[in-house]
Amino acid sequence: MKLPAVSITPCLWFDTRRPRRRQISTARFSRTRRSARSAVTQAGREVHRKPPGSVMVVEFEINGRAFTALNGGPNFKFNEAISLQVRCETQTEVDYFWGKLSQGGQEGPCGWLKDRYGLSWQVVPAAIPQMMTDPDPTKSEACHERFPENEEARHRRNRARL
Repeated sequence: MKLPAVSITPCLWFDTRRPRRRQISTARFSRTRRSARSAVTQAGREVHRKPPGSVMVVEFEINGRAFTALNGGPNFKFNEAISLQVRCETQTEVDYFWGKLSQGGQEGPCGWLKDRYGLSWQVVPAAIPQMMTDPDPTKSEACHERFPENEEARHRRNRARL
């Protein structure tokens, strides 16, 4: 049986705070747009406990990739098990996105951070995945050893600029 091609859309669960397009894409990616929005009705109120008219679902795109934000209540929080990767071509891009996304959030090692809403991101050079999986074990091992050190040095440099 041949399976049909389907799209996969990440659904980001949030609690009450309306995730405006600018909030989710705090780094001001080059192309963002909200494509749909739905409001809470009386149906299901015993479960979600949201007042009618409040935001229930927002569909949006960042650089052509679809996302859904669901106002599902306080049951679940973001954690590091799921992260969004920003693969950058230059150090300037890495510094830009790191600065924008980490603002009001929490910095982590090896390109990881949490934005001010608790969503985990990885801001990394685009070449890192290829370097880490190089068939030459000497090269891939060198990348694994140096990457955390380089990232931490970059973060220290960025903090010194502020």
